[in-house]
Parts: sequence; structure tokens; C-alpha cells
Amino acid sequence: MDLMKNDNIASLVERIKSLEAELEQELYAQFEDFSCEITKKKEELRAIYKQDRQGIFSYLIHAPLLHILSVPIVWACLIPAFFLDIFVSLFQAICFPIYKITKVKRSDYIIIDRHKLGYLNIIEKANCWYCSYFNGLLGYVSEISGRTEQFWCPIRHASRTKNMHKYYKDFAKYGDSKSFRQNQPELRKKLDMEQK
Repeated sequence: MDLMKNDNIASLVERIKSLEAELEQELYAQFEDFSCEITKKKEELRAIYKQDRQGIFSYLIHAPLLHILSVPIVWACLIPAFFLDIFVSLFQAICFPIYKITKVKRSDYIIIDRHKLGYLNIIEKANCWYCSYFNGLLGYVSEISGRTEQFWCPIRHASRTKNMHKYYKDFAKYGDSKSFRQNQPELRKKLDMEQK
């Protein structure tokens, strides 16, 4: 019965991977079409973007006062984020070669490009930069910590976790000491083959 469950889970995981690949292909195709549209209609788009851009004065006048007052708190979060970025990057640079774990490419996660959109005013561009950096950083950190967890402690939690990284499914069940000991060397080896 347990074996059947594992086969069913493995089958579902494979279907999910296949659907993710299909979705990525479809999104990429749409992105290519959009890129071609931009090239063909650059001048037309510039005119539309200029018309759709909200001026800074209008933007600030229509912003709720509490939103404006919360800005220092929001932007103060960048200070620990910068330190996190530096320390996690150093951790990876020093430790991953020692453990033979393939490094995570930072530029795959932190993508700053929305500031190029002509319909955004300077405040909106700054907000987009902030969100792109912060969310990209968290994805980058999550990937590094997921690989680290697979190397050091590939054991599932006793309680269900809401946010699982892609490595978690291969971890040993909570309390299954035999599986942990048997699978840990193979899981470590997989990290060395990552993205090769």
C-alpha cells in the first residue's frame, strides 16, 4: 500500500514537472510575441505610455495618507535585505565549493527590468525596483537554503509545511532513520550535478 502511494506521488510530481515545463514554454512564446509587438510598434507604444503615465503630483495627491506615512518603514526593510544578500552570497561563495554544491545564479532570481516601462512615473519605477529586488532576493535565498537543507538535513517535518522548495519531496520521512542514512549520500551527489 505504501509503495503504491509512493508511485502515485512520483507520478503526480512528474505530471506537475511536465505541466510546469509546458507552462514555461507557453509563457515564453507569448513573451516572444510581445517582444515582436514592441519592436514593431515602438513609437506607438511610447505615445500610449506617455499618455498613460500618471504625473508625480497627481500620484501623490491621490495616494492615501497612510500609504505615504508607511513609506519609511517599507524602505527601511532594505537595510537588512542588503545584509542578507551579502551574507548569503558570501555563505554560498565559501561553503558551496567545499560541499560540492552547484552555486545558485543570483541573476536568475533578481531581475530588475520594470523600470524601463514608460507608463510608470519615477515613484512607481522605484516601487517596482524595490519589489523586484526584494522578492528576487527571497527566491535566491530560498534556493540557496533549499540546497543547503538537502545537503545537511534532508528530513521532512512532522507537521505539514505550507511552503516547500523543490528539493523537499525527496527528503526522508520524519522519523525514518534508515531512509535518511541511505539516501543522504545520493541527495548530496544530486546537488553537485545541479544545472550541469
